[in-house]
Amino acid sequence: MRPTLVIGSTGKVGRRVLDLLAERGLPTRAGSRRSDPAFDWDHPGTWADALAGVGNLCVSYYPDLAAPGAPAAIEALTAAAVEAGVGRFVLLSGRGEHNAQLCERIVQGSGLDHTLLRASWFAQNFSEGHLLEPVLGGVVALPAGQVAEPFVDVDDIAEVALAALTDDRHSGRLYELTGPRLLTFAEAAAEISAAAGREVAYVPVTAGEFRAALTEVAGSEYADLLTGLCAEVLDGRNASVAHGVREALGREPREFGDFCRAAAGTGVWKG
Repeated sequence: MRPTLVIGSTGKVGRRVLDLLAERGLPTRAGSRRSDPAFDWDHPGTWADALAGVGNLCVSYYPDLAAPGAPAAIEALTAAAVEAGVGRFVLLSGRGEHNAQLCERIVQGSGLDHTLLRASWFAQNFSEGHLLEPVLGGVVALPAGQVAEPFVDVDDIAEVALAALTDDRHSGRLYELTGPRLLTFAEAAAEISAAAGREVAYVPVTAGEFRAALTEVAGSEYADLLTGLCAEVLDGRNASVAHGVREALGREPREFGDFCRAAAGTGVWKG
């Protein structure tokens, strides 16, 4: 049995997919700059060794498919995957992102057997990602206004990825993955507050204010990327619930409130 290569194996989705594959006793290969063999998006010379002998491929692009170079990188990777004889290509995509949908079309046109996972905003961004520090500081400031988002639990994404990698019924499918209900960021902050036992407020800010603050801590390149991504996907286009989790797994997606209680139980929001 050839291993499944998980590119982005240190990220929120990738490490969960690796764990689920391992629990099933399936051979895996981690794909990151620190793995052996290494996989580095910025150094395509590392790709052939990482892909050698691989059966299936699960891909999370870093930093995000919204990045300007993402379509070219995905096109090059699909070509390398075809050359390496990869079986199925599972791509983590972003809901409402123009560049992400360009990448989806590249995979669809590659000739590879594939499954596309088009996900909404991760609930775990509040507990493992760039919003953890603001939560701990008590203020989440975003250029989102009162737009509602169907936050998706990353554990659901990983379970759909596992299904796509191990079951031919998911071949050629595109699953739009969201949580079961819409929440504004103010409502999400209130649910986090209730679960964590600490006050967390949401403060809407302008895109310019957000970019300036983020530039100070993360640099202009990342600030521009995240500000542009927020402007693109937090304009109301994603303010609807989809049913990809149910279609793929035959059950309803996890509730945001359940995520909050589970995260609080780990102590991550105690600071």
